[in-house]
Amino acid sequence: MTTTIHDLQSIAQQLVAPGKGILAADESTGTIKKRFDSIALESTEDNRRAYRDLLFSTPGVEEFISGVILYDETLRQRSSDGKPFAQVLREREILPGIKVDQGAKPLPFAPGEKVTEGLDRLRERCAEYRELGATFTKWRAVTDIDGRKGLPSDLALDANAHGLARYAALAVEEGLVPIVEPEVLMDGDHSLETCFMVTERTLRKVFAQLYEHRVPLKAILLKPNMVVPGKKHPKQASPEEVARATVDCFLRCVPAALPGIVFLSGGQSEEEATANLDAMNRLGPMPWQISFSYGRALQASALAAWKGNAANREAAQRAFRHRAKLNGAARHGRYEPKMEKIAV
Repeated sequence: MTTTIHDLQSIAQQLVAPGKGILAADESTGTIKKRFDSIALESTEDNRRAYRDLLFSTPGVEEFISGVILYDETLRQRSSDGKPFAQVLREREILPGIKVDQGAKPLPFAPGEKVTEGLDRLRERCAEYRELGATFTKWRAVTDIDGRKGLPSDLALDANAHGLARYAALAVEEGLVPIVEPEVLMDGDHSLETCFMVTERTLRKVFAQLYEHRVPLKAILLKPNMVVPGKKHPKQASPEEVARATVDCFLRCVPAALPGIVFLSGGQSEEEATANLDAMNRLGPMPWQISFSYGRALQASALAAWKGNAANREAAQRAFRHRAKLNGAARHGRYEPKMEKIAV
């Protein structure tokens, strides 16, 4: 059966349903190894499968999680009871998605900058992922800020915007909702104001390319960074400052046709990511749903509780559900720091 633009719009709207957001469980083999190193656990395929199985089978998490972004290996794995993970998620009315980019590589003639690769055979890979049960996709492009080196350059911004648009067009053509992820990294010592300017430059170029490639905006989602100062900047921003700067920036350059914005956490702590999301939703109705697509900011407590020990499975699931619940509250602008202490 052919997937129509209306079908894709319905999927996109389901992913940003009120009170819900997306779990980013698409860590590459290299990245998940770093996560497991933090709990002194070997990164074997079985351990990776057991960890994802723990997350996906958490009781009640479907109240707050609308979709999960998977890695290629994970989409092909099965749960402890033998079901494909895509089926496990669908049975809980959680949409399975898939990371389709192949990583950021050095951009020629642009020292210190990167371009995301993975367009080769993307059409064929999307078709295969759809057959495996995926309903949406994700492609990440990264932008560094370094004022002393004049970064980011227009060359890097243009190259990544072009790649994001080509990816999105191919995903739509293959009947999958594309999540477009242009991430301005929070590494460095830049100010909130500098992040605002670079984020605006980035978004304007991305949406210009999406328009040129005839991508229907009502059938996609945006996964961007929040407007925050660099980690090394001497003055960090309050949730209210982050919220106002982020919303002001996005109102300037994100079309209202977009169903929703699913913010990445980008290295923020669990509490910071939730508080910042909450502060944005407290500013009132926006043209788009303001939601989340968090990785570490949803998983850190669960991973620490699990420690790779099957005996800790239920404790880890309680931690994961609690974190998801807090972000669900933030989607409504109802999160309060005291909720962190409440037992689940």
